[in-house]
Amino acid sequence: MSANRLYFIDAVRAFAILMMLQGHFIDTLLAPEFRDTTNIYFSTWQYFRGITAPTFFTISGLIFTYLLITSKKKGTVKVRIKKGLTRGGMLILIGYALRAPIFLWLAGKFNNYVLVIDVLQCIGVSLITVVAIYQLVMRKTLIFSLIMMCIGFTIFLTEPLYRGLQLPNTPLFIANYFTKSNGSIFTIIPWFGYIAFGSFIATIFYRFINKNRFKDIVIISFLLSGIILIKYSSSILVSASNVFNLSLLKDVANYNYLFIRLGNVLVIFSFFYLIENFIKHTLFLKIGQKTLSIYVIHFIIIYGSFTGLGLNTLIGKTLIPWQAVFGAIIFLSTVCFIAFYYTKTNAFVYSKLRLGFEYIKQKLYKI
Repeated sequence: MSANRLYFIDAVRAFAILMMLQGHFIDTLLAPEFRDTTNIYFSTWQYFRGITAPTFFTISGLIFTYLLITSKKKGTVKVRIKKGLTRGGMLILIGYALRAPIFLWLAGKFNNYVLVIDVLQCIGVSLITVVAIYQLVMRKTLIFSLIMMCIGFTIFLTEPLYRGLQLPNTPLFIANYFTKSNGSIFTIIPWFGYIAFGSFIATIFYRFINKNRFKDIVIISFLLSGIILIKYSSSILVSASNVFNLSLLKDVANYNYLFIRLGNVLVIFSFFYLIENFIKHTLFLKIGQKTLSIYVIHFIIIYGSFTGLGLNTLIGKTLIPWQAVFGAIIFLSTVCFIAFYYTKTNAFVYSKLRLGFEYIKQKLYKI
C-alpha cells in the first residue's frame, strides 16, 4: 500500500454518496406538507443536502487529477490519460442509459427525457476536459494548477451571466449541457468549477505531500479557508465590487451559493483528513470505492430506470417524516448491501466497460 495513499478521499466519497442516497430518497418521497423551510429539522436537512453535489464534484476532480499527475512520475501517464478518456466516455453513456425509457420506446412513445443531463454526464465531460487541458499545457503541473484555479474562480465569479441561460437555437443534445431550461439537473457551468478547484487541490498534494507537517498545514488551511468562504465570502465580494466598481461581483454576493458551498466542502475535507488514521480499512471507506455501483443501483430503485417503475411512481410524495427517515435508513442499507455483495468495485466495472468499448471499436474498424 502506498505511503501517500489518500484514505480521506474514499471517506469523502463515501460521505457524499450516502448523503446523496438519503437526500434523493427523502426528496422524492416526503409529502409536500412537511417541506416547511421554517422547520429547523427540514431546513437543516435541506442545507446539508445542498452540500452533497459540490462535495461529489470537488472530490471527483481531486482524485482523478491526483491519479493523472502522479502517473507522470510512474511513467504511465499515457495509460492514465487513455483510462481517463475512456472513463469519461463511459460515465456519459451510463448517464444517458439510466434515463432511457426502454419500455416506452418499445411502445412507440418517444420524448426528450433521455437527453436530460445529470451527474454522470457532467462528471464524464469534466474528466475529459481536465485531460484535454492537461495535454494542452504539455503536462506542466504548475501551469495546469494555475489554469484550473483561474477556471474555478472565473466560473464562480461569472455565475450571474449564465444563471438564466437560454439556448433556443442550439441542438438539444448540446444545449442541455449548458442550460437547465429543458430539464437538465446539472450543467457544465457552474459544476465544472468544483471539478477545477478539486484539480487545483490535487496539484497541491502532488507537489507538497512529502513535506514536513504537510497534513497538519493542509487540515488547518482547509478549515480556515472553508470558514472564511462560508462566513465572509459575500462581504468580501461586496467590498471588491465597491473597490473595482464591478456590479457583477455584487450580483454574485447576493446569490452566493457557489463559494459558500465550496467552503462547506473544504470543512468536510479537513474533518475527514483529520480522522483519516481512524477510518483506514473500515467498511465506511469501502463504500467510497463503490460509488458508481451505488449510484446506478439507487437510480434504478428510486427513478425506475429502463422500466419506468421506481419508488417515485410506486410511492410518490406520500411519506410523513418518521417514515421518510426510517425508509431512508433501510434504503441506504439495502443499496449498500446490493453494491457490496452483488456487484464489483468501480475499478472492476470500468475495466469490463472498457473491454466492451474496445470490442465495439474493433468491430467498427472492420466495417
